[in-house]
Formats: sequence, structure tokens, C-alpha cells
Amino acid sequence: MKKAVLFIGIAGALEQIFEIHEKELVSQGTMMLTISLAVGAVIGECLRIDEKMERFGEWLKQKTGNAKDNGFVDGFVTASLTVCIGAMAIIGSIEDGVMANPSILIAKGILDFVIILVMTASMGKGCMFSAVPVGLFQVSVTILAGFLKPFITDGAMANLSLVGSVLIFCVGVNLVWDKKIRVANLLPGLVIAVAWSFFGG
Repeated sequence: MKKAVLFIGIAGALEQIFEIHEKELVSQGTMMLTISLAVGAVIGECLRIDEKMERFGEWLKQKTGNAKDNGFVDGFVTASLTVCIGAMAIIGSIEDGVMANPSILIAKGILDFVIILVMTASMGKGCMFSAVPVGLFQVSVTILAGFLKPFITDGAMANLSLVGSVLIFCVGVNLVWDKKIRVANLLPGLVIAVAWSFFGG
């Protein structure tokens, strides 16, 4: 499962960053990606998003009677990032809110269930509580869907998918090589990526 998360991120990033143009493979979006991650990291570090997620995980650990589970917080944070990052969560929530069409969210829910089931088996039951942030996130986007719809253009979606895939890759790096990339602090990069589609060309 750890390597699967890594390769899901790689596949998603390559799909967005390369395209065939007149029988040649050309890259795109590298400047947008670099700036989104750099600016997003600065914002995330200032807001201490990673620290707050871990603090919330610690609170959940205590409230759910898992105080002795040393892997609870890591499992919660890793699983939450894995299922929250990505275009399906945003587009699915917007379609549900604007057109009352929950089909994408249902498909994502099935995928999330399988992913979390496997992650729980390897990382512990902290992964199961990722349902809390992903639920709050998707409900919030659904409620705000009427305001967000004009901003979700094809260009914004492509940028969102590219940056989101790189963040999923970073989650995979943490899992496979036991690194500590503060992925949560990079989340503002998703907002920068959407803004880039309007102001960065």
C-alpha cells in the first residue's frame, strides 16, 4: 500500500505535466508547480497546518480511548492527507452542491474505503478517523459550491490535479522512506495552483 500511494502520485503528476504535441513529448506546468509549492509552503509554515493536524490527531487519540496507540497520529494524518488531496474531492463536492449529483463522491467514497481499509491494516486504526476531516472538507465544499463553481475551470482543474498528485507523491515518500515532509504545510499550494490559472496564464 505504501508503494501504491507513491505510484498514484507519480502517475497523476506525469499525466498532467507531459502531453504529446505534434508527435513530441513536451512538459508543461513546471513553473506553476514550483511557485505553487514554494508559496504554499511559506503560507503553510506560517499557519503551522501540519502541527495543527497533529494536535487534532492527538485530541482524537485521547477522546477515542487510543492514548496508548503510538502510531495513531501518524496513521490519522497520513490517511487524511491521502484521501483529502485530489480533484475528485473538490469536483465531486461541487457537482453534488450545484447539480445534486453525488456520483463522483460515491465513487470516491468506495475508493477511499478500500484505501483506508488497507492503510488501517498496515498503519493502525488511526487511519479510520480520517473520515472526520475528509467529511468536513467535502461537506464544506458542497455548501460553498455555488461560490466555487466559477473558479473551477479546466485550467484550474489541471493545475489542481498536478499539484495534488505531487502532494500525494510526498505522502508516499514519507511512507516508503520514513521521511518527514510536512505535506500538510504544502496544502495552500492547491489554492495557489487554482489562482495561477486566472492570473498566471
